[in-house]
Parts: sequence; C-alpha cells; structure tokens
Amino acid sequence: MKQLITLLTIASIFTICNTLTAQDLADNYKKRHAIFDYTEQQLNNVDSIPGFENKAEKLMITGTIFESDGVTPAKNVILYICQADEEGDYHSKKINGKRTLKHQGWIKTDADGNYTFYTFIPGNHWGSKDLKQIHGYIKEPNTTNAYAINHFVFDNDPFLRKSCRKKIAKRGLNNILKLEKQDGLFVGKRNIVLQHNALTY
Repeated sequence: MKQLITLLTIASIFTICNTLTAQDLADNYKKRHAIFDYTEQQLNNVDSIPGFENKAEKLMITGTIFESDGVTPAKNVILYICQADEEGDYHSKKINGKRTLKHQGWIKTDADGNYTFYTFIPGNHWGSKDLKQIHGYIKEPNTTNAYAINHFVFDNDPFLRKSCRKKIAKRGLNNILKLEKQDGLFVGKRNIVLQHNALTY
C-alpha cells in the first residue's frame, strides 16, 4: 500500500511539473518578440510579405547586411520586418493566444550578406501624419537576443519633413528608401550594419 501511495505521489508531482513547464513555454511564446516566430530550416535570403501579389504599389527592398566593421558581409543574420497595409492598418489578431501581425516576414542572409523582401508600400498609420514605415528587427547568429533597427521610411513621403531628414543625416543613418520603378515594381535599396551594442529584446 505504501508503495502505491509513493508511486501516486511521484506521478502527481511529475504531472504538476510537466503542466508548469508547458504553461511556462506557452507564456514565453506569448511574450517573446515576433522575430523568433520563424522556422529556421525554411528561411533563405528572400521572402514575400503576405498580400504582396495583390497590391497596387508592389515594392522590392534589397540590400546587404554587414558586420559592425561596415565591410564584411554578415551571413546567417535573421531580419524580420512588419508593416501596415495601404490604409495604415496593421491587421493584428490572436493566433494560439499571441497577438500576430498579418504583414510580416523573415529572411536569413546568404554567404554574401544579401537579403530581399517583396512587399508593398504601406499607408500612414490610421490616416495620421505619421511616416509611412516598415519596422525592422535583427537577430545575429549564435545569439538569443534581437534588436530593432531604424524603420525603413520613404523619400517621397510628404510627411518626411526637412527637419526629420536633417536628424537622420546628422545621425548618419541610411534608412530612407529612394524608390525607382522597374518593370512595374518599386525598388528600394538599404544596406545595414550590425550594432553589437544595441539594446536587445
């Protein structure tokens, strides 16, 4: 009888521990940044944002990610982007208990540090005077953290005022996309230099 009670006690403790572990994993999933919600085996250096095919102002963003020296191509870097639609709506919804955006994508740079996203030009958030922007986040290889980079903004955005341009230039940033039309597609180029001292998630 004692052996049965002992066995049941151990089984109960094991069940409780497993339940707590599963709950912890679920909580961590809900709290972690969206950059980690990828399947790495499926990543390559090109991705298309959901809805790209049906958009009027199709956009290709391309460039190279470099190591912090600004010269050496950075391979196997994950770049995550997310954005609003043409009306400025982010279309967030809960999937498995986690708030998720509709228009998002992930790439992993190739050996030459190259990346390409096929997306579209977003609208101003809820019709405000905020800049049209695409948000970007970086995860370097062999790290468990990620960090934000300066948003992709657009040279032809009427709300990108001279004062804002001056601040961007003063900080030495290159996050303004100057678009060219090629075969019915807007093309913008941006190279990115890794920031090893950036604030991480």
